[in-house]
Amino acid sequence: MHPQIQEIFDDAENRYLKPEELKLLAQYVDSLPERIDLYRTLRDRELEIMQWVVDQLQAQFPQEPQETIERSIKTALLMLRYCSMGMLLNDETLVQKRFLSWVSQSVKIYNTEKIDTSLYQLLNQQLQRMLGVQQMKFLSPMLTATQTALLSAEPSNELAIGW
Repeated sequence: MHPQIQEIFDDAENRYLKPEELKLLAQYVDSLPERIDLYRTLRDRELEIMQWVVDQLQAQFPQEPQETIERSIKTALLMLRYCSMGMLLNDETLVQKRFLSWVSQSVKIYNTEKIDTSLYQLLNQQLQRMLGVQQMKFLSPMLTATQTALLSAEPSNELAIGW
């Protein structure tokens, strides 16, 4: 749950909500049905979304080993799932703590920035085609922040052991 909303509930025993806190809670509650619908859409159409991206990516990078492309696709799939849950809960920290904290190391090790950049562009393009403007308003901030964080991860010279 969004940290500000969580704080509101944590402090409930001491006082009633202030007008701005009540407004924040009302905005979240009012948007919840749309967020749930978007989450369901992403869950139900995940294969359709990702298959188009995979097809385009393989056409763009025919020389890349299948293993490298698969690794990037798996990361993007996980990113989409975590961003979907973060969007549903309106909580960016969920994505930062549970996804970016460990996956950014993998991106550094395998140095897949070129593939990932193209993959994220294709994914965003497909999502914009399949979702409405309002749905993208909910999802885009989470995706943009996550994709930026992953692409800004500097390559590492470390050896990937056990991957």
